[in-house]
Amino acid sequence: MKWSETITFAEPLRDVRATALPPDSELDRRVRAAEQAAYERGRLDGEKNLGEQMLQQRSELLELHQGVIESLRSAVPEVIQQTETALMQIALECAQKIVADIPITPELVEAVVREAVTQTKETAEILVQLHPDDLALLRKHQSPILQGLPEAGPLKFIGSSEISRGGCLVQTRFGLLDARRETKIEQLRESISA
Repeated sequence: MKWSETITFAEPLRDVRATALPPDSELDRRVRAAEQAAYERGRLDGEKNLGEQMLQQRSELLELHQGVIESLRSAVPEVIQQTETALMQIALECAQKIVADIPITPELVEAVVREAVTQTKETAEILVQLHPDDLALLRKHQSPILQGLPEAGPLKFIGSSEISRGGCLVQTRFGLLDARRETKIEQLRESISA
């Protein structure tokens, strides 16, 4: 229905009174006041909801932060331990490679035998087992160690294919001293792991 249309009633109206409409400025003022009140209620509700959401998010962030800190606290020692283990393994592998690449010379074999014999602190009945190629190398170069050591006396040398190149086994009446390269590497590994 349009504003300008005529309204017709089936019966005459009774007890109808005309009320005075407030002037336009009064109506505008009331509408603005109602709008302002609605705006203010909406703003306050929005601020309240936003504040609650921010508190909830802050609580969740603090909880997440604490979880991350706790995870790091427990992870750091494990990472350190794993790193130390990996570094020790790398160092041992490097040492093993370096030792394996060292050329076998008469001087090297003499040094190994000398070190092993001095560890026995025995002066009689010392049997030194060398790899046959190492023993042949000492004989070829007429190594003086084949005659014995002043601090240990005479040494008896035999070749054994069970001994790796660059190492030796020294046997006395009190026991056996293992001075093979692989044994030394394993002892190093054990001492580092302990």
